[in-house]
Amino acid sequence: MSFAIPITLLTGYLGSGKTSLLARLLAHPDLCDTAVLMNELGDIALDHDLLYPVAESVVLLGRGCLCCALRDDLAEQLEELYTRRLRKEVPPFRRVVIETTGLADPAPILQTLVAEPVLASLYRLDAVVATADGQLGLRTLDRHFESVKQAALADRIVVTKVDIVAEAELQRLESRLCELNPAAPILRSCRGDIDPGSILDIGFDAAGRDPGRVEGWLHTQRYLPVPAQPPVFPGSGPMHDRRIRSFALTMDEPVSGAALWRGLETLIEQYGEQLLRVKGIVNVRAQSAPRVIHIVQHVLYPVLTLPGWPDEDRRTRLVFIVRDLDQTQVLAPLRRALAAC
Repeated sequence: MSFAIPITLLTGYLGSGKTSLLARLLAHPDLCDTAVLMNELGDIALDHDLLYPVAESVVLLGRGCLCCALRDDLAEQLEELYTRRLRKEVPPFRRVVIETTGLADPAPILQTLVAEPVLASLYRLDAVVATADGQLGLRTLDRHFESVKQAALADRIVVTKVDIVAEAELQRLESRLCELNPAAPILRSCRGDIDPGSILDIGFDAAGRDPGRVEGWLHTQRYLPVPAQPPVFPGSGPMHDRRIRSFALTMDEPVSGAALWRGLETLIEQYGEQLLRVKGIVNVRAQSAPRVIHIVQHVLYPVLTLPGWPDEDRRTRLVFIVRDLDQTQVLAPLRRALAAC
């Protein structure tokens, strides 16, 4: 069992309701032992002031964006926060929420959490939660690729401001979000209200600890299977959405673990920046227990071995969310590696 402290990354475009959602979450008894790191752009940290009444352990990162100049700052603050916890200078928090700016790219932050050895020993990523503005979400997706990528990387998407938006408009937004990220359940929130259990303890580590949660993490049935003749990139749909592709690959027979890892390493080397997320459960040849894999861009998370299969389905299932790639480019390195074994 991992004793690393879980981190929830809360992202979403400007004005999409992240801080309102976070404030309501922190008021919930289940999150009374939560530390918060916030990333502000600008000279006046209004969001920080709003959260102080409900969160004792609030750390405000300096001006700039977590996805670029402040990544070192993030690592230092997380290490310092843990040290202060040991010294009992802050309450003994058991969870951390990182709220990004609305313009942040979540992927480099996820890489930092895994690639920094000290951080990886102290913390573990639980999940990425993205907010989508129920009123302005469709327009935002059309105009700002940052919002598209935030949604594509999420484990959960929370549609906000649902009390002031017509049902038909909400359904159009949710349909589009589902196409961008089939695996992410879409929740609705009015004035920041949401069940904490719906967005906490839902990610990669939870799937590794409990085989029964794997399918809830993968949701392979929601992805389009890889067709015999993959469509030609870029396809149809709104301009920004065309840059994102999501699909699932299923292999009926057990595979060589060494060959698959070589294929994944080649894929990362060739297209790392464009691999938004790769997730999967793998039936390794001559092994009784399945492996669970997770990739975010250049980073392959430590492979987890499950205590058993979650159900009777023993197939290898890999899901891909990629940017500016077609399926042939993604699958070619894997198929070459597996064919050579």
